[in-house]
Amino acid sequence: MRLGPKIISVLSLVLAAIACWLVSTMAADIIEKRSGQVVAISLIEAGHDWAEVHTDGLQVHIGGMAPTEARRFNALHVAGTMVDATRIIDGTTIVPSKPLAPPKFSIEILRNDDGITLIGLVPASMDRTLMVNEIMALAEGAEVVDLLEAGDYPEPADWSPAVQVGLKALARLPRSKISIFAGEVDITAISESAREKRALEKELTQRVPKSVQVIHHITAPRPVITPFTLRFLIDGNGPRFDACSADSPRGRDRILAAAVEAGVTGTSECTLGLGVPTPDWPTAVVQGIQAVAALKGGSVTFSDADVTLVALDSTERADFDRVVGELESNLPEVFSLHSVLPEPVAVDGTGEGEGPPEFVATRSPEGQLQLRGRLNNPVVRTTIESFAKARFGVASVYTAARIDEDLPADWPVRVLAGLQALSELESGSAVIQQDYIELSGRSGNPEAQAEIARILSEKLGDSQNYKLDVTYDKALDPIAALPTPDECVGQVNAILASTKITFEPGSADISGNGVGVINDIADVLKACREVNMQLEIAGYTDSQGREEMNLELSQSRADSVLAAIATRRILTSGISAVGYGESDPIADNDTDEGREANRRIEFRLLADAEEATEPDDATGSDDPAAETATDPAADGASTPELDATSGAAGPTETPSQDADPASPDDGTEESQ
Repeated sequence: MRLGPKIISVLSLVLAAIACWLVSTMAADIIEKRSGQVVAISLIEAGHDWAEVHTDGLQVHIGGMAPTEARRFNALHVAGTMVDATRIIDGTTIVPSKPLAPPKFSIEILRNDDGITLIGLVPASMDRTLMVNEIMALAEGAEVVDLLEAGDYPEPADWSPAVQVGLKALARLPRSKISIFAGEVDITAISESAREKRALEKELTQRVPKSVQVIHHITAPRPVITPFTLRFLIDGNGPRFDACSADSPRGRDRILAAAVEAGVTGTSECTLGLGVPTPDWPTAVVQGIQAVAALKGGSVTFSDADVTLVALDSTERADFDRVVGELESNLPEVFSLHSVLPEPVAVDGTGEGEGPPEFVATRSPEGQLQLRGRLNNPVVRTTIESFAKARFGVASVYTAARIDEDLPADWPVRVLAGLQALSELESGSAVIQQDYIELSGRSGNPEAQAEIARILSEKLGDSQNYKLDVTYDKALDPIAALPTPDECVGQVNAILASTKITFEPGSADISGNGVGVINDIADVLKACREVNMQLEIAGYTDSQGREEMNLELSQSRADSVLAAIATRRILTSGISAVGYGESDPIADNDTDEGREANRRIEFRLLADAEEATEPDDATGSDDPAAETATDPAADGASTPELDATSGAAGPTETPSQDADPASPDDGTEESQ
């Protein structure tokens, strides 16, 4: 059957349409596949292997998680160079950034004679004003520069205890750098001497909370010794050093070994210092010590390169000449030897005897100075008296010296040297003769005898014969005599044993003679400002009223006492205030007297406060959490809890019978 023309035309159109559809579909598939391949390859070559590519017709979808925003934009740019940018569909994301870590809070405190500078970042929640005020109080008028910044992040654990430890150290160290971190305090400081260095190291590690690590670097620079002095003698008290100086540990060991060979027993001190006149110092000193030992008595004094050998007045001339000759021949060239074989010395000690002319200066333990004996002329007497008043105080000097114009010309120099040496003692006497000086007394400085030897050597020169008898008295030592933490709190307790701190009824406002008590407590704490201790002010109430209100009132009153102490320019970084409410009663709450006793404030050492809050355990406990923050045995002293119940009480305000049973106590407070 033949198809008609119309049917053929329609059929041709259908076949053509089908052919076009097939061709276009194949072309689209080819373009889609090629586009995806080209883009994927270019991204991999550009290092964007994180990118995922798939196509949908002419559209190229790019997905995946880019490491950074810059990498994401670069991947889109690379894809846009391969295909038309309008065909690219961006489905990429960025790897979520880690949350910002809180900053490391720290305070750098720099202190010198010019002032105190604070640098660092502190939590915004910290009472920065209170801390700066405390620092200004201990600066005593010096400039305080506050360059601290605040960060609004949570305060890290152990931050506050570290700040308290750092401020306590700052109060003790006038030249220091203190770095405070959460749970750590790093201290760098300079001390005046090795003795002070040891004392500071001990204080800085006492009563530190266990959560705070203290790292200290305290240096004691070697002193410049002028003149470089050493004095060794053998007398009726045996061999010993009046003064000993060395330039190196090796030289010191040689000197001390020679002293041991000469008969010295026990421990001898020899100061390492700067200013040695020659590296041959140890060699010369050893020879001098051996010379004194060979004479079986006498003294040898080194003042820089001047050497004075003084024999006993009983020494045979032949032995003296032999030992002097050997020493003079063997001493290194720089040293100059002066030898003295003295005549027997007669010391009257009154300045008025018939023997050799004398000048006697006597200093009493009360600080009074008496000048007796002989002086050259009225001008010399006026000069000596003026010097004494400048050294010992105008009102402390009594002069009863008479004029003797036959005295030698160097007599005023000897008297002035003797007075300067006597000023190193708390009490004692100096007897000056033409060829002999005798000085004795007590001092709170263990280096006083060595310092006196240096003064006499420097002022009087060579060929001098003198005797020193200086006793070190620990009670006079300003460092060794510092009170212990227990003694400081004991002094507070003694004040409070006879007086009461009173508050307004039902409030934390201090009233009545409580202000005077706070003043007395502040005076004690000010005197103990260099004692490293942590105190707690504990507040208690009686059992009247609701327990919650009593707890709040006791805390407010403890805070009030702490604030009152701070206003008296007392450093309170080591003092905390805690309210305990009606807990731990010390008397019967059913009587007026008992309630009066239970209303109290207690001052106690922090270690004691922690022990007081530990639960009783009759069977014992191995729980380390039950330990106190500081081992009381660390400094060799126990820290018994203070008795807050002693002392005379003022008039007790008795609550009325119709008072609100929920009201707190009446405001009369007893503090220890």
